[in-house]
Amino acid sequence: MRFIVFGTGGVGGFFGGKLAHAGEDVWFIARGKHLEAMKANGLHVRATGAELTIPPGKMTDNVADVGTVDVALFCVKSYDTETAARQLSPILHKDSIVLSLQNGIDNEEKISHLIERGQVYGGAAYISARVTAPGRISETGSFQRIVFGPMDGPIDERARQIHRSLVSAGVKCDLREKMLVDLWNKFIFIASMGSFTAMSRLTQGEIIAQPETLSLVFNAMREIEALARKRGVDVQPLDEAKMLQGLKRFDSETRSSMYYDLVGERPLEVEALNGTVVRLGRELGIPTPIHHVMYAALLPYHLKHTKLRRTQS
Repeated sequence: MRFIVFGTGGVGGFFGGKLAHAGEDVWFIARGKHLEAMKANGLHVRATGAELTIPPGKMTDNVADVGTVDVALFCVKSYDTETAARQLSPILHKDSIVLSLQNGIDNEEKISHLIERGQVYGGAAYISARVTAPGRISETGSFQRIVFGPMDGPIDERARQIHRSLVSAGVKCDLREKMLVDLWNKFIFIASMGSFTAMSRLTQGEIIAQPETLSLVFNAMREIEALARKRGVDVQPLDEAKMLQGLKRFDSETRSSMYYDLVGERPLEVEALNGTVVRLGRELGIPTPIHHVMYAALLPYHLKHTKLRRTQS
């Protein structure tokens, strides 16, 4: 199979790098200094217990260079979903799979409306990884897992083939028949803990160490749980002990990608996360005060950094 990684950031760079290192045919889409470094020196991925380098060659900012692909790992930021999907559409064939590994609960629907061929799978990537320098990806915490599958329907042979490729590349990977619950489960976590690390500038370790602060994050998770159940999504009630155990598996210095976007003066995924929570809360008549505070606090940074990005492009 031929893969394309659309958005070679922490998630796409890590999982795409694993596939390429295992011998799969993988193209990487990137831009700016990150792309320049990859073209000159390859893509370097530093992970827990291992390092790998993908040599230069299949790195570009022009989708037309790639040709037709079988699988697209769709890893762009949520605010770039529509633009990227339009660029991707011409290189898909009728059996292509677009596997979204993004934050949010509606990216798959947006992509489906914009591609002319192929099918969109939902995916949830559980990993702490980011671009630490042009051409370099660093992963911490050793929590490297993908859950993916059709949004509504049975697992088919294409899904099994992708799963085999990922597993052969050393990626922990699970298949699901219906991904909606998994997408909401990740949404509950990333929109609560992820956004809070950005707003507070605290690490996950610092949040865990203070019971009152951790309780606030848990209550933010419960706000989203209430929305999910109102929409008929069968998420499980928050198990605080189990969640805390999972949080402790990450490095204590872990912060979210939103935090690094904030301090790096890049646009934030606040609309896809906290903004979505606030809007759904209004539509469904469910109070979401904690997410309202996070949304109001982070939105001005997103708007400022979006304006800055436009002036620089």
